[in-house]
Amino acid sequence: MRYASTYDKTGAPVVAELQGDLLIPLAGLAELGGQSTEQALAGAARRTADAFPASEATLRPVIPNPAKVFCVGLNYQAHIQETGRNDSDYPVLFPKFAASLTGPFDTIDLPSESVQIDYEGELAVVIGKPGRRISADVAGDHVLGYTVANDLSMRDYQYKTHQWMQGKAWDACTPVGPYLVTQDEVDITAQRISTVLNGEKVQDSTIELLIFSIPRLIATISEFTALGTGDLILTGTPSGVGHRRTPPLYLKPGDVCSVEVTGVGTLRNQIA
Repeated sequence: MRYASTYDKTGAPVVAELQGDLLIPLAGLAELGGQSTEQALAGAARRTADAFPASEATLRPVIPNPAKVFCVGLNYQAHIQETGRNDSDYPVLFPKFAASLTGPFDTIDLPSESVQIDYEGELAVVIGKPGRRISADVAGDHVLGYTVANDLSMRDYQYKTHQWMQGKAWDACTPVGPYLVTQDEVDITAQRISTVLNGEKVQDSTIELLIFSIPRLIATISEFTALGTGDLILTGTPSGVGHRRTPPLYLKPGDVCSVEVTGVGTLRNQIA
């Protein structure tokens, strides 16, 4: 199934299921998040009389208010090589906040304080079952589904210190969506990820090239903190980021940046 956090025809926030070209609101659910377990989504009544075209929807971030957002750095070998860093046997992790997120088709207002604003297309995992100290063997049982993200990065702020948060957690600068795609809909390791900037493909890889797999990430993160329903894990970006190009390729007003994960979806944002 494919679900969105959006608004119904009256403007009220709602979770909707994508059926063909229509979005069908689900009764009793205002947004995907802590209450939207697999059972809750499957059992919610479909308000078919209130269906509306998906093309007319204003989509919110798939999970508008996650309790926790985990991001993974340096999770593709080619990206490690382009940054000049060394391999590690433990994933690089950093946080974002709910306020960092924005809709999959929203216009993004770039902060005036940064002059080195970069794209990072990523696959995001949505947790569907809470857990702590989850073993990699059963980690798949805790995944509700997948979505797409663009981890916009303010590189001049990111490298002010050896911690990255100040370059990664700017308000309303991480689009996530368009849909939550449940596990049964897609063989995620068989998919490709790509980023296109102004019609030019600037990133392209396969999900199977993740250094730290989704089960390994869930096991690692849940060792030090409990994972809850609706939590997000952004799994890392492949090579091709603008900061490592010669000359560097930074985002500017007027740009259009899209990220696609095949089988999951495409987000597309105008830069203002």
